[in-house]
Amino acid sequence: MKIKKGDKVKIIAGKDKGREGIVEKVYKKQSSVVIPKVNIYKKHVKKNEKMPQGGVVEIPRPIDVSNVIIVCPKCNKTSKIGYRVEKNKRIRICKKCESAI
Repeated sequence: MKIKKGDKVKIIAGKDKGREGIVEKVYKKQSSVVIPKVNIYKKHVKKNEKMPQGGVVEIPRPIDVSNVIIVCPKCNKTSKIGYRVEKNKRIRICKKCESAI
């Protein structure tokens, strides 16, 4: 998967289209990512030790990787990710400005 934890991404499809955020968690098998304050859903929680009152909690749910695109930290534009091999290591690069991500 080309997107990793800590990358700044922009949502390009879905109800939160146009919003940006930083990837908090990556699920490789499901090919999805969790971005805080994006794709928020409400979950009803029973009383427990953590929440003695119970109630409705808002949680971010995963978004499919195909619905996000990375924002280059150098040129600050959305772009696809390419790879370059340097000293036997694959380095992710921005396709627009050719800088390392």
